[in-house]
Amino acid sequence: MHDHYIALDWAKANMAIARMTGKSEKIHVIDVPSDIGDLKMYLKKLSGSKVLTFEETATSQWLYTELKAHVDKIVICDPYRNKLLSDGPSNDKADAKNLVKLLRGGLLKEVYHSGEEFLKLRKIVSGYEDLVKLGVRLKNQKSSFLLSEGKTTDKDVEDQELKFVLDGVNKGIDNYEYEKEQYEKLFKQLSKKHLAIRNQASIDGIGTINAMKIVARVVNAERFREKGDYIIYCGLLKYDELSGGKSYGKRTPRYCRQLKSVYKTAAITVIGHDNYFNDYYEHLINERKFPEYQARHAVARKIASVSYGVMKSGKKFNPIRRTTLENKQVKTVL
Repeated sequence: MHDHYIALDWAKANMAIARMTGKSEKIHVIDVPSDIGDLKMYLKKLSGSKVLTFEETATSQWLYTELKAHVDKIVICDPYRNKLLSDGPSNDKADAKNLVKLLRGGLLKEVYHSGEEFLKLRKIVSGYEDLVKLGVRLKNQKSSFLLSEGKTTDKDVEDQELKFVLDGVNKGIDNYEYEKEQYEKLFKQLSKKHLAIRNQASIDGIGTINAMKIVARVVNAERFREKGDYIIYCGLLKYDELSGGKSYGKRTPRYCRQLKSVYKTAAITVIGHDNYFNDYYEHLINERKFPEYQARHAVARKIASVSYGVMKSGKKFNPIRRTTLENKQVKTVL
């Protein structure tokens, strides 16, 4: 129990604050112009332990950084899980009141947030991914342009007006290639600074760029209770839907698309090469008679499992030691 439960509905123009105490059901609500200084002062005046909640939005990380020193705990909640907020009228004060009820009742689904260092890594990764999307769009634009003119290379385009358009696209592609190279240099520098990135890059199929994505997104493996929770978060497992002892199929959870892409790409990369994961793939195909797509998906789950273990142990991946341990486990079972 805390002395004060506080819910914040923050907008650019105004902020609605709802507060309950641990001993009373009464809700105190105020709706005032948004001012981070006034909000800090309001929190400072409350004596006793304080827990604050607000929903995951574009400003949630900034609010987390600004307010974490002024309360005992911050719960950034998942807005998709707050079904009570869709009941009744929807306005800032009503949303804040419902949010503080959920907070006091322990019914909020928390969204993980981290400190400033890992926030910086996320922004770098986000900038890189936006750049790659831009590069793909420019290259597709060029291919489409040449195809529409029945040409195969830039030299085949003789019309001056068309060459002007094509030159502009080429300049964009050249800038993209240069910026991409600069990002890759930055990733190498950051890998020297962060042991966690180097450890992830030691896993076959991951590489420095994907290692950056994993570390920036996950931050701390302890936020997941067990390996299965992490694999579900990566979108590589589905929930069973059971009722009355009867199965009603599988349900796809909300998951991190970025991590799913990392591990699926890693699985495609390792297959066909001499490594631990390809041995596992060959075992599934030849001995357990898995269809190719199921074996590939199982390899992605295996890589995610190893990645999770590397994060928890803080050590690099050692495929020889892992194989030895698994063989010992098999002999023990036999």
